[in-house]
Amino acid sequence: MTTGAWIVVAAVVLALGFGLWRAATDGRFTGTHRVRSASGPDAETAIAAETPAGAELVATVGRALGERATLLQFSSAFCAPCRATRRVLEEVVGLVEGVAHVEVDAEHHLDATRAFGILRTPTTVVLDADGREVTRASGAPTRDQVLTALAQV
Repeated sequence: MTTGAWIVVAAVVLALGFGLWRAATDGRFTGTHRVRSASGPDAETAIAAETPAGAELVATVGRALGERATLLQFSSAFCAPCRATRRVLEEVVGLVEGVAHVEVDAEHHLDATRAFGILRTPTTVVLDADGREVTRASGAPTRDQVLTALAQV
């Protein structure tokens, strides 16, 4: 085999491995993420004592937290999985009482996107009744994955 053929084989194996890894982890809810403040560590402690970052962001976009939980979805305009995630989250809101769905355009809320550590869209953050992050999923979660995540709240 020539060097070029080995390079092609290596590229295909790496792409296949990456694709399998993404398929296995996409949409899965994992632990929480520490939300950063733009004003520094002292201000971060003061803000955390007053209002959780999730509650602050939900109020900024003109919505209210759910009585039990809030599904905070970071989306972008041309994201096809974001539309599918929106449908799934709206279906869950119809099934589970006391849960609200709030969609945030990541492009229009860059400070919040950075503070929450959002690296891709869609990202769904589950907030408790006070607006604190419980868990999050990058990618499009299924209805069952969202219902399982809400069971933790």
